[in-house]
Amino acid sequence: NLIFIASLLLGTTITISSNHWITAWMGLEINTLAILPLISKSHHPRAIEAATKYFLTQAAASALVLFSSMTNAWSTGQWDITQLTHPTSCLILTSAVAMKLGLVPFHFWFPEVLQGSPLTTGLLLSTLMKLPPITLLYMTSPSLNPTLLTTLAIFSAALGGWMGLNQTQIRKILAFSSISHLGWMAIIIIYNPKLTLLNFYLYTMMTAAVFLTLNTIKVLKLSTLMTTWTKTPSLNTMLLLTLLSLAGLPPLTGFLPKWLIIQELTKQDMAPAAMLISLLSLLSLFFYLRLAYCTAITLPPHTTNHMKQWRTNKSTNITIAMLTTMSIM
Repeated sequence: NLIFIASLLLGTTITISSNHWITAWMGLEINTLAILPLISKSHHPRAIEAATKYFLTQAAASALVLFSSMTNAWSTGQWDITQLTHPTSCLILTSAVAMKLGLVPFHFWFPEVLQGSPLTTGLLLSTLMKLPPITLLYMTSPSLNPTLLTTLAIFSAALGGWMGLNQTQIRKILAFSSISHLGWMAIIIIYNPKLTLLNFYLYTMMTAAVFLTLNTIKVLKLSTLMTTWTKTPSLNTMLLLTLLSLAGLPPLTGFLPKWLIIQELTKQDMAPAAMLISLLSLLSLFFYLRLAYCTAITLPPHTTNHMKQWRTNKSTNITIAMLTTMSIM
């Protein structure tokens, strides 16, 4: 485990700090290879299937990254990441990064992989593994194609909302929430890349709070979530607020990046796009509300035939306490 976590951090650091396309690609590869054993750690067929799907999509995306950088080097004669000027290689790079991140239309692998992996690995997959591709977009943002990215972003927000509506598995719901958040990040990356990074950091914080809380109360489905209020009541109340913060409701942290992004889009004369993506975030608000409802508002007697859980005396982890506090202040 130590080797794998160290390799993850190493791969991420290499990609973030590189100027040359080959080193960036190498960092992405180290990342992919380090997360695979963490996905398939439990020798369950689901986990093995998830690891295989993850490997195939990431390998295809890495090949596309390499291909776009080679096309750029062929036409311009240099390998600097910030100098990506060739339009074809810009398009190929955008699709490769969309594949790595799980933006629509390359999103199909992400809910499946998240569903097959344990909660802590799921946390790594939806936060740390998104950082290197987002930094690549950040570094190449001046030369990317605005129309393509806006289209990808709006479709991601839409499908992330729509497909999460009828899910009962919490990890799949969180995967679709991740897809719609990535849509918000992709729409603003050309106009104000720092906002994308801010959105990503806050999203990472709130998602970490949710995943660690679920890991503490050992919940994977909505029906078991209904019976966990007896276990750690205070933690469940905080989970309710953190979910609403992920949905982006005003007094909470998650509202800040949405507000700034809408403001920046209206400054850039993209009011229709801002309006569309705000309306589409209502879809994801619905399933966050359903999660929140199952967490803290459903009281017995209800119809789920699950055992009541014992209240545990063990104190909540200090990281969860800090993360939830930061997510709702």
